[in-house]
Amino acid sequence: MRRRTFLALPTLAGLAACGCAGERPVNAGTRRIAYGDDAAQYGELTVPSGPSRGVAVVVHGGFWKPQYGIENARPLVPGLVAAGWAAWAIEYRRGTGAADTLADVRAAIDARPRDPGPVVGIGHSAGGHLATWAAAGGGLTHVVSQAGVLDLRSAYELGLGGGAVEAFLGHPPGPADAGVDPIRQVPLAVPVWCVHGGADDVVPISQSEAYVAAATGAGATAELVRVEGDHFAVVDPDSPAWARTLQILDRITDGPDGGG
Repeated sequence: MRRRTFLALPTLAGLAACGCAGERPVNAGTRRIAYGDDAAQYGELTVPSGPSRGVAVVVHGGFWKPQYGIENARPLVPGLVAAGWAAWAIEYRRGTGAADTLADVRAAIDARPRDPGPVVGIGHSAGGHLATWAAAGGGLTHVVSQAGVLDLRSAYELGLGGGAVEAFLGHPPGPADAGVDPIRQVPLAVPVWCVHGGADDVVPISQSEAYVAAATGAGATAELVRVEGDHFAVVDPDSPAWARTLQILDRITDGPDGGG
């Protein structure tokens, strides 16, 4: 298992050194760091006790709705840190329009701690959409989409999340939304793993199947990882489905993917 020394962004390191406004402890080992002025513009950084393997940017889901927040990302952090990853779990504005949400995710990724290792976006459900979308703009070296909403037009037609796609965009998805729809952004320059439960009745596995088919057809590196369980099995820290994500992270640093 290769590990690399963790290095913080200079601006974040300065905040850590002075303990000034913009950063505060959340619990033992976790620091809350603001990347903007809005109450929802912050991340929670937890680092391993020794050298890190890289940075895991954890993007929670919840169909982009304001009632679902970073509490849905926190259960994954202990497992990531125990596996040697610096976990950067991000919060972002929700319910104020797609432009705000997308800008926040981009800004949060740009504010990630600097590390010479890989930077892996790990997103569940709508977080899978956001992590995969963000990879097109740089800052991520790999993506693990967990039951991700990766085809907005199909998700809209299926009425996923009670009309969540239309609520997020402010209108039904159309040609002008290609830049925010992962399936229409292929090919990405980074590998994408789509981990999806075969019994998922919230976001059907067809979302991941269609994305992987489109991505590989366009010459990108993408892999469907079908697991047992429903929509939430992939983010249950005690489930074999979550263990598959940890195995993918091992492949990134120790396997033929080689971290890049």
